[in-house]
Amino acid sequence: MNRLFLATTAAMILSCSTNSTVLKHVAQFPNSLKEVSGIAYKNNFIYSIEDRGNENQVTVLDLSGKIQKTITLNNTENTDWEDLTFDTNGNLYIGDFGNNANDRKDLAIYKINPSDLKSETAEVVYTVSFEYPEQKDFPPKKKDMMFDVEGFFEYQNFFYLFTKNRSKGFDGSSYVYKIPNTAGHHKAELIKTITTCTDYQNCAITSAAISPDQTKFVLLSHSKIWLFENFSPDNIADGKMSEINLDHFSQKEAITFKNNETLLIADERVKKTGGNLYELNLKSVKKTGL
Repeated sequence: MNRLFLATTAAMILSCSTNSTVLKHVAQFPNSLKEVSGIAYKNNFIYSIEDRGNENQVTVLDLSGKIQKTITLNNTENTDWEDLTFDTNGNLYIGDFGNNANDRKDLAIYKINPSDLKSETAEVVYTVSFEYPEQKDFPPKKKDMMFDVEGFFEYQNFFYLFTKNRSKGFDGSSYVYKIPNTAGHHKAELIKTITTCTDYQNCAITSAAISPDQTKFVLLSHSKIWLFENFSPDNIADGKMSEINLDHFSQKEAITFKNNETLLIADERVKKTGGNLYELNLKSVKKTGL
């Protein structure tokens, strides 16, 4: 998450209507949740995290935006938590891989058992640490700032990470990395480079999610979604890619599936805007093939 918006971006946010022909406003988050960086949905509850500078906590809310509980992770810190996701067995994973300056060497994913989600404290079952073999310098040159991540999900015992391109001369490219879901340190495998669009404020990837039936996944930006379908288990990034314009600009940092056709999206609070939860039905929107 980039905390400093350019003046032009701020103007876009402040002038943007809260109404959208695509998004349905569901709820407003409490004022205590200003920097929601990731959400996941399970059993009618939203699990949310905030990014760096905030507590090492998972906040659980109902669909009206009311906080039901907070879960503190005992044996880890929030260096820069950017996304979270469930696997098909109900385990929760937190991605501590925010890397704005592209200089981190402590990137990690933390696993939490389903049973611990019933308590107010939880232990990290195991940690998946990793590195990007393509990164040689910390930080790299400004034209090679490709190693920040704000979105991931778990699929068939692997994590898939989508980098947020912070390079000078942004061209919409994003690296797709694959990491095994096993404890220990791994070298992330670069499986593909995808391209969204060329305007950083509208095209940089801020979150990712996979559907409960695992037949589709989505990537999020401040104003768009990219939907992937008909992919093979061996290469998820080779499926059909479609773009959905949300007709709404805000600092959207979190997305999850409520069911196989319905998405939940959250934006961060910026001055007098944001801090909201939205819903989108994939069957009701226009998709543009890429």
